[in-house]
Amino acid sequence: MLRAGVLSVSAATSAIPSIRRATKDDLMAVEALLREQSLPTDGVAALFDVDAAQFVLALNGPEIIGVAGVEVCGAFGLLRSVAVRRDWQHHGVGRQLVAHVLTEGETRGVAALYLLTTTAEPYFLRFGFTRIDRSDVPDAVAGTVEFTSACPASATVMHRLLVGSA
Repeated sequence: MLRAGVLSVSAATSAIPSIRRATKDDLMAVEALLREQSLPTDGVAALFDVDAAQFVLALNGPEIIGVAGVEVCGAFGLLRSVAVRRDWQHHGVGRQLVAHVLTEGETRGVAALYLLTTTAEPYFLRFGFTRIDRSDVPDAVAGTVEFTSACPASATVMHRLLVGSA
């Protein structure tokens, strides 16, 4: 599930964060960041066990300041766990992470990305995501932990077709 950021009282540095794929060693830090942002951690450890590189991290030096995950579901992807540390919110880190996973999805031939959110619908509209009915989600995505138990049934479902997809 995805959540809108809260304006931070402390200012982040103006350094541009670097992006890298997660490794199994990053699991505890990623789960801590998700909990800080009140996002579910259900299924994250299992995804890290399968392939930690399904997550990308924004770093300020060695510190993880943001995360975004794309759970691969056959020809589709589930954008999940987009979170930015409070002191780095409103500095473009989330935008950088989402743009990265969108480009990567296009490169890998992912037909569409889906997401669930309770608070960030306006944010994801800016990336070309549109609201859809839960019944329009492909079975491979609808069967994920995120859809079946981690997020409330009231969460908004959104999707975005990627370039080159039908």
